[in-house]
Amino acid sequence: MAFDKAKRRLRIRRSIRNKVSGTAQRPRLSIFRSNKFIYAQLIDDVNGVTLASSSSATTEGTSSSTKIESSSSVGRDIAAKALENGITEVVFDRGGYLYHGRVKSLAEGAREAGLKF
Repeated sequence: MAFDKAKRRLRIRRSIRNKVSGTAQRPRLSIFRSNKFIYAQLIDDVNGVTLASSSSATTEGTSSSTKIESSSSVGRDIAAKALENGITEVVFDRGGYLYHGRVKSLAEGAREAGLKF
């Protein structure tokens, strides 16, 4: 029985979400990747609140840079917003995507800017 890509990603995503949960001190860094943009949110699952968000749709320089470069800048941007709020550690939720390409670039950008996960 073959699964298509979307069903496979959702199955992996549910598995990750069963294991990963964010708190106010250590929120969940959630990733969503569309064909054109990449989005990142810091989520406190205990209170059900989004603490900070960033996307390549809102950051500057997306038109001239590649998608991997823009995802790295989103990672640096979300890390800067987290550090402003006093958050230094996060739990990484890759959203069912493989840790490779744009997802990896975003994670490395966040680590370079000072987030620990």
